[in-house]
Amino acid sequence: MSHLHGMTDLDKSNQRIWSVSEINAVVRTTIERSFQPIWATGEVSNLTIHRSGHVYLTLKDAVSQISVVFFSGAGAARHLKVSEGMEIEVYGRPTVYEPRGIYQLSIREMRPKGLGALQMKFEELKRQLQAEGLFDAAHKQPLPMLPACVGVVTSPDGAALHDFLNIIERRFSSMHVRVYPAAVQGEGAAAEIVAGIEFFGRNRSCDVIVVTRGGGSLEDLWAFNEERVARAVAESVIPVISAVGHEVDFTICDFVADLRVPTPSAAAELVVGRKAELLERLSTAHRTMTNSLNLRLSGLRNRVQRLAGHYVFREPMNLVRRHQQRVDELAVRLERQLESRVTAATHRVERLRVQLEALNPRGVLSRGYAILIDKSSGRAVRQPDDVRPGAAVRGLLADGEIPLKVDMVQPDN
Repeated sequence: MSHLHGMTDLDKSNQRIWSVSEINAVVRTTIERSFQPIWATGEVSNLTIHRSGHVYLTLKDAVSQISVVFFSGAGAARHLKVSEGMEIEVYGRPTVYEPRGIYQLSIREMRPKGLGALQMKFEELKRQLQAEGLFDAAHKQPLPMLPACVGVVTSPDGAALHDFLNIIERRFSSMHVRVYPAAVQGEGAAAEIVAGIEFFGRNRSCDVIVVTRGGGSLEDLWAFNEERVARAVAESVIPVISAVGHEVDFTICDFVADLRVPTPSAAAELVVGRKAELLERLSTAHRTMTNSLNLRLSGLRNRVQRLAGHYVFREPMNLVRRHQQRVDELAVRLERQLESRVTAATHRVERLRVQLEALNPRGVLSRGYAILIDKSSGRAVRQPDDVRPGAAVRGLLADGEIPLKVDMVQPDN
């Protein structure tokens, strides 16, 4: 390919004359061959999302700027909520827009500034904890077959809790669920999540803990990537289920937990699904016992019949008949004992169901009680010192809630 070189006056008569298009084409080719795709960062200005689906903007820092084009990038820009003045990181290749001779970056990926650092921090902590053995199967605790109580650490206002309780109510309404209200995003969220896990661990009031929230970006889910949350989950004396985000989302909490499920709904399905598993095991045991008993009785009858045909017993048939009658009596007794054991097991399951129903917080609310939630902190009000006059609270009732305002706080003397 021809290149432009410096020339003396003596050379001018022998040189070809270049068109503007040829010059721009050579410059574009030279630039594109000289650069591999790179990451660049700067502040967004002159943002235009064209109806064609392409994105045009200027990326600038304190002293320089460069034009940027993102072909078919409108969806990505809207998802990231890119706006004027926002600092972003882009990945692409320097090129030239030949019709106007403009030097620009043609990109194929963009992300908020700092997201790369978050991803590196995530991978570094993941490697560290994996090297310590916190992800090993040997550290995983088995889940209880049928938990009497489930502790949930999540935001009381989030859709995750709503989905979880809906499934519990539909499939196993008598199960006792205790909710520890905790922020699941932003500053202080990790500390509240740790406090919830440690609360259930100290009280031993629940058989399994579910740590959950809905989906979101890496930044939204970052509280569940904090080292203190990971260590609290690993050190919990109660089995922990991690149900954070959607199926495609993974957090450090997922790797450390005793079990990871893709969604909050899946966590509820897992917890109550073990009731059906228990009932199926009881039914299987009943069939196995019945079949074994029938097989044993059939063997005994065949043996008696063979002995009855022996020449020694051809005359004294009365002795044989007495043994036959004895076998029938034993069969009746065994069948009654089996029915009695099955009935006792059924009654025990029913008593457990009634006990769990009595512990259901919804039942308490339906008897005229209420739960007060401090709107500013999202936590339950347990004693007068938890709120101050003028505080806004929510009164949770069986069929809804009432917004309230505290006029006066009067502790018991």
